[in-house]
Amino acid sequence: MTTNILATAVTLSDGELLARIAALVGKERAATVDLVAHLAALEIRPSAYAARGYGSLFGYCTQALRLSEDAACNRIDAARVCRLFPMALDLLAAGAISLTSVRLLKPHLTPENHGAVLARAANKSRKEVEALIAELAPQLDVVASVRKLPAPKAVGEVPATLSLLTSVSGRTERVPVPAQGRQDALPTALAGSPPLSAPNVGAHRPTVRASAPQRYRVQFTIGQEAHDKLRRVQALLRREVRNGDPGLIFEKALDLLLEKVEKAKLGAAATPRRRRVIRPGTDRTSRHIPADVKRAVWLRDRGQCAFVAPTGVRCTERTFLELHHVQPHALQGPATAANIALRCRRHNQYEAEVVFGPRRAERLPERRDRWGPPARESVKLDG
Repeated sequence: MTTNILATAVTLSDGELLARIAALVGKERAATVDLVAHLAALEIRPSAYAARGYGSLFGYCTQALRLSEDAACNRIDAARVCRLFPMALDLLAAGAISLTSVRLLKPHLTPENHGAVLARAANKSRKEVEALIAELAPQLDVVASVRKLPAPKAVGEVPATLSLLTSVSGRTERVPVPAQGRQDALPTALAGSPPLSAPNVGAHRPTVRASAPQRYRVQFTIGQEAHDKLRRVQALLRREVRNGDPGLIFEKALDLLLEKVEKAKLGAAATPRRRRVIRPGTDRTSRHIPADVKRAVWLRDRGQCAFVAPTGVRCTERTFLELHHVQPHALQGPATAANIALRCRRHNQYEAEVVFGPRRAERLPERRDRWGPPARESVKLDG
C-alpha cells in the first residue's frame, strides 16, 4: 500500500504535489490538535488507562499508542498547557505555534502572563522562542572557564579534548568529543569502553543559546593546539584583558576574522580602490563583479537570498549565497548593483533554468565527475 502511495506521489505535477503536501500537513495538524485535546481529557481520568494496565499517561502513549518518547513528552506537555490555557490549543490549530514551543514555554506560563507570552511566541522559530524565554527568566553570566575533558579509556585516533565555555550562564555538560580523526574509527577506538548514556548522545554539537536579553551562552570543544593558542593570546593580552576572559578574546577574534572575511569576499577596505573605467570597445566578456558592487548588493539584500516568489514569500537562506545576474550575463547583463542580487544556490539554479531551460546531462562538461556541475549564471561571493 505504501508503495502505491509513493508511486502516485511521483506522478503528480509540481503544483499538485505542493498542494497535496499542504493538505496533508493541514490534516496532520488537525489530528495532532485533536490528539492533544483528548490527552488533556484522559489525564484527568487516570483510571481509564490504569484499568488497561498502564501506570502513567506516558506509558500509555509510548506502549499503547506506539509514540516515541519525545513525541509522547511533547504531546503530554502540550495537553497540560492547553488544559490550563485553552488559547494554546487555538494557536496549535492555526499552526502559529508548535508543540516544541509549547513545551519550552510551559514552565514560564502563568494565569497572568500566558496571553501575552503565547501571543509573542506566535509564528516564531525555536531560537526566537528561546530568546523570549531568556527574557522571561534571565540568567546570570557564567564564569568563563577552560577545562580539560576526561580522556576516553581506549587510546587511538580519539585524542583528549578541551571544553571552552564563554559568555553567559546555564547548566552545561562537558562530554569528551573527538577533535579530529575519522568518524568510522570512533566505534573501534571506544571498543571496551562503557556504553555512552543517553544524555551524551549528540552532546558534541556546539551551543549558542540565549540566556538573558542580548546575552548568549556559547559552548564548544577545542583541541590541544587551539588550547595552546588561546593560552598564548591570554598571556599576550594580559594588559588589555586582565582576567584572561575567553569571552572577550573570542569577541576580539571575531572582529578580526570578520574584517578579514569581508575584505576577501566583499572587497571591504578603509579606502576602497577606484574602479577601473571600461572604455568603449573594450572586451566585456569577463564575469568579474567589482568589489563595490558586491558590497552594495550585500548591504541592500541584508546578507539574505533576495528571491521573492509570486506569492510574496522571500527566501530566508543566509548561507551558500551567490551573486546572481537578474539579466543573465550570457544575455549581456551588466555587472551593476541594479542587475546583481543575492541568491541561495537553489534559487540561483532555479532562475537559470527558468531562462535557459532544465539542465541536460549532455550539456555538462566531461570534468563534472571531478568538480561537480558548474552553477549556471553563478558567481560565488569569494570568486
